[in-house]
Amino acid sequence: MKLALISKPFLIVLGWLFISLGVIGIFLPLMPTTIFFILAAWCFSKSSDKFYNWLINHPRFGKLVRDYHERRGMRVRSKAIAVTMMILTISLSAIFFTQNIFVRIILFFIAASVSIYIISLNSIKEDASG
Repeated sequence: MKLALISKPFLIVLGWLFISLGVIGIFLPLMPTTIFFILAAWCFSKSSDKFYNWLINHPRFGKLVRDYHERRGMRVRSKAIAVTMMILTISLSAIFFTQNIFVRIILFFIAASVSIYIISLNSIKEDASG
C-alpha cells in the first residue's frame, strides 16, 4: 500500500493507538514502550506536525524518540536499561510461565534478536544535547 493512499486521519488515529500501547507498556513488563512511541512519531510525522512536535518535545519520552527518529540511535544508558529489562522479563516469563520448550526458544530468540538490534544502534553520548 502506498503511503499516499493512507489518509492523515488514519495515521493520526494509528499514532494515538501507538501512544496508548506505549503508555500501557510502562506498566506491563512484557510490553515494549519506546518502540510504540517511535511508531507514533512516524505516524505523526506523516500526518500532524502538531502531534509530532508534541511527542518529540514531551518531557518524558521526547528525548528517546528524537534520538531514534532523528539521530538513528539511543543513549548508552537507555540501551542498557532496555536490554536488561527485556532479558529479565522475557527470561522470567520463559522460566516461570511456560513449560513448552518451543515457546521458550521463541522467547529467547526474540530477546536475543531485539537485544542485538538495540546494541547495534548508534550510541549517543549521555551529554549530547538532543
